[in-house]
Amino acid sequence: QLQASGGGSAQTGGSLRLSCAASDRTFITADVSWFRQAPGQGRVIVSGIRGYGGSTYYADSVKGRFTITRDTAKNTVYLQMNNLKLEDTAVYFCAARGSGYGWADPVYEHWGLGTQVTVSS
Repeated sequence: QLQASGGGSAQTGGSLRLSCAASDRTFITADVSWFRQAPGQGRVIVSGIRGYGGSTYYADSVKGRFTITRDTAKNTVYLQMNNLKLEDTAVYFCAARGSGYGWADPVYEHWGLGTQVTVSS
């Protein structure tokens, strides 16, 4: 079970940090991704981190602004969001799965509930 938290309100240029915590220790080796869904739009991947090797993925829209990290001791994956823009406003979800999938593959075994991020000017 995944639990996403850390959403809230920020002004443009501000920062927020999202957390995705899991109770299952297999989360340590899972590929974990953050998705977002803006009003009236589909859910899209924002960033991901591999369970093995730790390589990361970022959508072009967030490159250089967002950073995904993993704390294995806390069984948590973080998404640090800096220099927030109005278009970052969305509900953010974390998801996890086993290894072997490409970042474009939409199949995930576990999803957390979303956390709202609202950016205003």
